Amino acid sequence: MRRFRKNIFVSFLIDLAVVVGVALVLSLLIKTFLLRSFFIPSGSMLETLQIDDRIMVNELVPDVIPLQRGDVVVFKDPGGWLGVVDSTPKPFLVEAGDWFLSAFGITAPDSAQHLVKRVIGVGGDHVKCCDADGKITINGKAITEPYIAKGAKPSSIEFDVKVPEGSYWVMGDNRYDSADSRYNQGKPGNGFVPIDNVVGRAFVVSWPLERWSWLDNYPEVFANVD
Repeated sequence: MRRFRKNIFVSFLIDLAVVVGVALVLSLLIKTFLLRSFFIPSGSMLETLQIDDRIMVNELVPDVIPLQRGDVVVFKDPGGWLGVVDSTPKPFLVEAGDWFLSAFGITAPDSAQHLVKRVIGVGGDHVKCCDADGKITINGKAITEPYIAKGAKPSSIEFDVKVPEGSYWVMGDNRYDSADSRYNQGKPGNGFVPIDNVVGRAFVVSWPLERWSWLDNYPEVFANVD
């Protein structure tokens, strides 16, 4: 009887280890090739995204599905946008715990090393601010942006750029507090985000639950842009 109980307990542990192992492998595959989770560390995308919101990111974009104007995009720093990033190593157990939890999408420890902005211009676009009505123009067509705060100007500084092929011009929805393409024109990449730096397109706010919502890319805003 004792041996029988022992065998049941050992079998249970083996089954549990297999289930956890399979779940971990599947989570890693999904995270590597399909979806990732990020926390929002700043207010640069207010009111669309709040600080500490969790977003889900489609990693098939832009490698399989091209980015479009209006998409909310997560990308790696093209060079100097984030300033000095704290690279102090964490204790081993903390690092291991972060890695394990991030594999299941529970945490996103590298969120502060990425940026989240909205794509305004794609390769070949001529993006300018602002016209006589105070609006951004893309290829000579003015756009009205409902995702920025009511009454806010599209930009407090002027710019006139041609987006290189394979790059993007990005801006935060909180135009008064977003260190986006406008403010990084003197750094590597001249303020543009290369396609190789793009992690993916954010498509849903997944946490907190009361803020669960799809992220709109407002195709009507850019419908008349050639």
